[in-house]
Amino acid sequence: MSPLPPTSISTTHAARHHLRAAMVGFGMIFDETYRPFFEQAGRRGFLSPGAGVTTCELAAVVSLTGRRAEAYKGNAPAGMASFASFTGEEGLRDLLAGEVGASLDAVCIATPDDRHFAAARAALVAGKHVLIEKPLVLSLAELDELEALAAQKQRLVRVVYHKLFDPDHKRLRTLVVDGVLSHVNHGYCSLLEPKSVGLGQFAAWNQGRNPGTYVACHYLKLIDFTFGGRLFSVSATGQRGLAGPVDGDTWDSTQLRVTYAYPDGRTASFDIHTSWVTPDNFPGYVEQEVQFRFDNGVWNGHSRKRGVELTVEGRTPHELKTTVNTHYNGTAIEPWGERTQRGYGIEAIEQFFREVAYVEHGTEESGVGGTREERLQEINSRPFASLAADRPVVAAVQALEAILAAAAAGQPDGVVRVDDRAGGLTLWLPGDEEPRILHVPAVYER
Repeated sequence: MSPLPPTSISTTHAARHHLRAAMVGFGMIFDETYRPFFEQAGRRGFLSPGAGVTTCELAAVVSLTGRRAEAYKGNAPAGMASFASFTGEEGLRDLLAGEVGASLDAVCIATPDDRHFAAARAALVAGKHVLIEKPLVLSLAELDELEALAAQKQRLVRVVYHKLFDPDHKRLRTLVVDGVLSHVNHGYCSLLEPKSVGLGQFAAWNQGRNPGTYVACHYLKLIDFTFGGRLFSVSATGQRGLAGPVDGDTWDSTQLRVTYAYPDGRTASFDIHTSWVTPDNFPGYVEQEVQFRFDNGVWNGHSRKRGVELTVEGRTPHELKTTVNTHYNGTAIEPWGERTQRGYGIEAIEQFFREVAYVEHGTEESGVGGTREERLQEINSRPFASLAADRPVVAAVQALEAILAAAAAGQPDGVVRVDDRAGGLTLWLPGDEEPRILHVPAVYER
């Protein structure tokens, strides 16, 4: 028998705790990030400071038809095919009401963005920790309700902002925090996806939706988390005609601008361009670019310039990606012979379960944990994925949705202002004397 690979953990003897989780939504996101996490966390576990080695089991799946779940069961590694499968619009309710639901520690939500709130609310009411794919929710009112429920139930609700785990973005923030790059002036971010994603994989839910809400929130969070300041205003425009009618409410691409104000009285504007109708044979596949200008420097990041380009006859660019981002997600055979799947897309999920294990199983004896309430407060004070820290992002998402809805109704060129005299979030449209109030309470504490 070959020796145990050095990074594997013999869970029979080493694991101190075991978590059970459910997956709501079983599409591309599950396959790329949650699947490798659960396969590896169930087999070898992970280390959570204060709680020790913890394993995590995929105990249940909720999806509309169950077809993908059944297909995965047929190909899942040993020990991974025993999860319960619930289907239909009431699948989550049925899960949470039964014996399997009672045993869950956490629920992961990777559904279309306009279904996040209902699923998260149901999971919280049932007393589960919740991990949600971006965007968290589509309105500040929904965020406020989830925040109140999380406090009442004493549970974590975290958002998967995996781009904050990107080593390039971590390096950028380090240079800002250390004062090497001083005062951002303005920025540009772009993410272009092929038609096979926007009009193929997402065709079942993209009607009435837009790619900005779906992916711009990654950059909104990067900007807010890295540079601080206060969101001041939001404007946007976009294009229609490929994913839906030219005069409809389904958007092919969006150009979002957010302006931030800083304590020294200066401002900075950031443009975020997104599209999901890029040609399928575009060499970048998912093309990502950022540029930030500072008083004393420039930061440029580009997915193709930093990455690997791959050509395999008959397989790229469709079956295999031409541009390979091994930082986000990569399968590899390690030098010691173990096949693993690593990347910041998976690390973000593992971090959540580390936090759950710490809250539920950390001990004062370990030297790093106080009471459960103190541990919960400690995790909630980490702003990269907390509900409280996500208010500016959700405000910008809600603003984008309102601006695009007004444009589709024949009133383009709206601007949303944050915490002005009329309310916390107000939509100002050309020709209107008074704004539309999107959210009355302040976005920021006064």
